[in-house]
Amino acid sequence: MSKTENVLIVGGGFAGVKAALELADNEDFHVTLLTDDRDLRYYPTLYRTATGGSRANSSIPLDSILSASNIDVVIGQAETLDRQKKIVTTVDGQACEYDVLILALGVVTNYFGIPGLPEYSYSIKTQSEVARFKNHLHKQLIEDNRPDLNYIIIGAGPTGIELAGALPEYLKHIMKNHGISKRSIHIDLIEAMPRLLPNLPKSVSRKVKSRLKKLGISLYLKSKVEGETADELTINGKPIRSHTVIWTAGVTNHPFFTSNKFVLMGRGKVAVDTYLQTEPNIFVLGDNANTPYSGLAQTALRDGSFVAQNLIRRSKGKKFKSYNAKEPISVIPAGNRWAVVLWGRFHFAGLSGYLLREAADLRGFSKLEPWSNAVQQFLSEFLYQDDCSICSLANSKS
Repeated sequence: MSKTENVLIVGGGFAGVKAALELADNEDFHVTLLTDDRDLRYYPTLYRTATGGSRANSSIPLDSILSASNIDVVIGQAETLDRQKKIVTTVDGQACEYDVLILALGVVTNYFGIPGLPEYSYSIKTQSEVARFKNHLHKQLIEDNRPDLNYIIIGAGPTGIELAGALPEYLKHIMKNHGISKRSIHIDLIEAMPRLLPNLPKSVSRKVKSRLKKLGISLYLKSKVEGETADELTINGKPIRSHTVIWTAGVTNHPFFTSNKFVLMGRGKVAVDTYLQTEPNIFVLGDNANTPYSGLAQTALRDGSFVAQNLIRRSKGKKFKSYNAKEPISVIPAGNRWAVVLWGRFHFAGLSGYLLREAADLRGFSKLEPWSNAVQQFLSEFLYQDDCSICSLANSKS
């Protein structure tokens, strides 16, 4: 193509950043990344940060990722799309022009209209939510000198399983730091469906169920959450006393797509063609696209690379290639040095699964950063970080 194309990428997650990196140094494109966060949230490790791990393990500054790239970064939240003028406008009035638009905004929390959950529950989808959750845990121990009566996790998908597996050890650790001993910890995992990990094979669910029971987690399946107050959660008509309810159960597509009248399909995902294109020169990737494995980090990275490579092909006068959905490998940790793996028709669990997950995280970092940075990012997993002064002092002595 004879002229430089202005490519506007909206969303600083896996798909958007991957697409930006692959287009950045190509002279046929001028790339702008519009994002509402200066960091990339590495979602697979957020549960670790929520249970005492370093913030650095789940948050990568975009300046670090894009330092060697020719990419303009605009900080703002996309609000409106003018298809005729080819402009995306942000909430604070910034106008970003484009020739090609790539949308990868991620998803938002969905409470399904259950009263009380937005006000009283906790979440671990962002660094600020993680910090709020951890501060609550420590404040409780300081003020009450004992753990909560019940710690309740709602949702037995991967995030719920990961958090349930890591939380018992973390609570014991911070209780010891606070000088609280000989107190039992009650952790409940609530799921509306008849089994854990309902989107995976039953054999995988059984392995995870056995593992969580060994960790002392109480499982409540086929349980409907009906509401929450400041002091309790109501499930199937029965109240459970708790001041610590963590919601991991539901997400919905970004409201940008509804407010800007995109064609939506099942699960509220955007309809895309065989090139991940929803309208001429408008591409939708990752969690937002109506593709078989949207919602997974591996899919988002693959989508970003796929669209970028197609744009490069077109710039050289070649035709687009068609998209083929690829089932990712699922690796779900549940407690220390244990994970279950689903790899095609095969699955296994235990230490081997944990080691595969470690390798997958290192590989994931390397797809976004140079290897030296990726290794440093990976090693931050083994660092403790708590804002609590009592725990910081105790951790420094250990």
